[in-house]
Amino acid sequence: MDIDLSVRALLDETFNTFDDTLTQHNFKPRLIEIGEVTYVGRGNARVIGLPNVQSEELLQFPNHVLGLALNLDMDDVGVVLLDHSDQLTAGDEVRRTHRLLDIPVGESLIGRVIDPVGRPLDGHGPISAADRRPYEREPASIINRAPVTVPLQTGFKVIDALIPIGRGQRELILGDRQTGKTAIAIDTIINQRNKNVVCIYCAIGQRNTAVAKVIDDLRKYDALEYTAVVVAESDAAPGLQFVAPYAATTLGEYFMDQGQDVLVVYDDLTSHARAYRELSLLLRRPPGREAFPGDIFYLHSRLLERSTHLRDSMGGGSLTALPIAETEAQNLSAYIPTNLISITDGQIYLSPQLFQKGILPAVDVGRSVSRVGGKTQLPAYRAVAGDLRLSYAQFEELEAFSRFSSRLDEETLTTLERGRRVREIFKQSQYQPLSVPQQISILLSMAAGVFDTTGIPLIRSAEQRVQNILVDEFPDVSEAILAGQKFSEEDQRETIQSAREIIQSLNQ
Repeated sequence: MDIDLSVRALLDETFNTFDDTLTQHNFKPRLIEIGEVTYVGRGNARVIGLPNVQSEELLQFPNHVLGLALNLDMDDVGVVLLDHSDQLTAGDEVRRTHRLLDIPVGESLIGRVIDPVGRPLDGHGPISAADRRPYEREPASIINRAPVTVPLQTGFKVIDALIPIGRGQRELILGDRQTGKTAIAIDTIINQRNKNVVCIYCAIGQRNTAVAKVIDDLRKYDALEYTAVVVAESDAAPGLQFVAPYAATTLGEYFMDQGQDVLVVYDDLTSHARAYRELSLLLRRPPGREAFPGDIFYLHSRLLERSTHLRDSMGGGSLTALPIAETEAQNLSAYIPTNLISITDGQIYLSPQLFQKGILPAVDVGRSVSRVGGKTQLPAYRAVAGDLRLSYAQFEELEAFSRFSSRLDEETLTTLERGRRVREIFKQSQYQPLSVPQQISILLSMAAGVFDTTGIPLIRSAEQRVQNILVDEFPDVSEAILAGQKFSEEDQRETIQSAREIIQSLNQ
C-alpha cells in the first residue's frame, strides 16, 4: 500500500512538471526549406528548390556533408562542398541552415589542430569554444588602425637587420619550391616563445607528411603551447582549402580583439588560388588570365586587409600576416605573385641559387624589401646596421663583376673580403633563432671589422663566441636595448673591445 502511494506521488509530480513545461513553452511552427540535389561533381554540387538561400550560406546535405552556397543563379544554386562528395547523389535532400559559415574561437583552440570548419584533427576530444564567428568579416576601419611601430622579431639576423617586420604588417615570403619558405615561417613562430604572441599556422593544400612534420617541430620546440594549427591538406575538398585562410584569420581576430598580438602564417596562398580556380571553373564562372577568375585579386586582398594594428582605444591588439607564395622558375611577374606583392607591405624573396650554394636562409637581399622599414626596428639595429643593406647589395654586384677580372685594386679586394664575411655571418641554421642582444653583438662586431682577420672557415665558431657578449658581460645594456633605448657610443666601444679580445684569443 505504501509503495502504491509513493508511485502515485511520483507520477503526479512528473505529470505536473510536464504540464508546467507545456504551459510555459511557446510552440511555433518552424519553416524548413528543403531543396534537391540535381548534380554532384568533384567538390561542387547544384541544387534546386531553395529560392531564398543567401550567398555564402551554410547548407546541410545527407551524411553530415556541409556545403557553401556560392553561385545564386536563376534556376539553381551552385554549392561548394566542404566535405568529399562520395556519399552524395542526385536526388538527395539539402536543407538551409539560415546561417553563414562560422568557426569556433577561444583560448581552448591553442595547442589544437583543427580543420577550417572547427572539427578537431588531433584526437584530443571535442572543441569547447568560447564563441563562434563567421569566417568572412569586415576588416577594421582606417580610423581604428594605428601605425605599425612594434617589431616582430623573426630570430634571423638577415631579416631583422635588413628587412624588419612589424606587428600588424603583411610580409610576403616567396620563392621557388624547396627554398626554405616554410622553414622561415616556422622559425619565426618558434622565436615568439615568451614574447606574448599568439601564433596560427594555416596549411593550405600541403601534403599530410609535410603538415605532420611542421606540427612535430612545433611540439618539439614547445611552440605548440601558444600556437593553433588550421589544416586543409592536399587531399581535402577544394572548398575546405578555399575557406581555410579566412577561418585562420577569424581565429586570429578573436585574440586581436582581446588586445593580444597575433601572427598568422598562410602556407601557401598559391595553393589557395589554385583551389579557388578549380572551384570557379567547376561552377562555370568565366576564366581570365591563366584561367583564374576575375575576382582572384579580391580573394586575397579582402583576406590580407584584415591584418592590422588596432588603436589603444580598440584594445591595441595586432594581427601580423606572413603569407607564403610559390614561384616557378624565379618568375616574380607571374599572376599570383604580382598580385600578392602589390597587396602586401613587402616581400622576402628566397633565391634557389643561394639555396644551392648553401647560403641559408637563402634571402636575396636585393629583391627583398619591407615597406614599413626602420620604423619598426629597435634603435640598436639602426645604430649598427644602418648602411649594411646598401653595402651588402654593392658587394654582391661587385662580386659578380670581379669574376671577369683577375687584377683588382686593394680597396676592391678589401670590400670583397668584408662582404664574404658578412655573407657568412648572415648564414643561420634552422631551429636556432637568435635573440635581439645576440644579433646586436654579432652585427656590431661585424660592422666594426672585428671578423676581418678571421678566416672564413672559422667565422661560425667566432660568431658563436661573440654572440653572448651583451647577455653575459653587459646585462644592463642588453635590457636597455630590449626596452627600445638607444645603444650609446660608449656601450658600443666596450662591446667591440670585448669582441676583439675574444677573436684575438681565437686566432692565436
